[in-house]
Formats: sequence, structure tokens, C-alpha cells
Amino acid sequence: MSDEYAPLTEGVYYILLALYEPRHGYGIMQFADDMSRGRVKLGAGTIYGAIKSLQKKKWIVPYDEDGRKKEYIITDLGKEIVKKEVERLKELYKNGQHLLSQEE
Repeated sequence: MSDEYAPLTEGVYYILLALYEPRHGYGIMQFADDMSRGRVKLGAGTIYGAIKSLQKKKWIVPYDEDGRKKEYIITDLGKEIVKKEVERLKELYKNGQHLLSQEE
């Protein structure tokens, strides 16, 4: 994995999570909306720009075409990126919790 890994944006994070099973753009939007309980709304422009970028990084690949709707799925490299991001988020949470517990 590249040492050039940078923290994921929330949108990219949810897109990658959505693609643990094959989905098309609208399905990705619905997944992000549902998983975030309506807090994360991804527009079509965001989705399709991110899909292009994520394919270039080899984090996702096309899965199947169902008529006009292209589906995508996460790669093993994409899964490693998600794992790394989850570890980063755990560290942020742990450090925040530690600081807050000292205030009490």
C-alpha cells in the first residue's frame, strides 16, 4: 500500500463502504444516506467524480452492467484503505475520549 495514503473524505469513505457489495451510483447514494441516518447526502456529480478517481487508484472496479446502470465493487486494495481509515478513526476517537475523561 502506498505511503501516500491520506485521510479519506467522508463521502469517499461511505462510497467505499457501499461497494462491499455491487452497487450503481444511485444505490451508493441511498447507502450513504441510510447508513448516516440522512446526514450524508451524496450528489450525482460527487459520486461519478469519485468513482472515476477510485477506479484510477484501483480501489474499485466495474462489476457488471445492467442495461444503463454500471455497478462497481471494492477491490482488496480498497478494503485495505478502509481498514487503515477505520484504524485512524479509532485513534481519533480514543484520543478524544481520553481528553474528555480528564475534564470530568
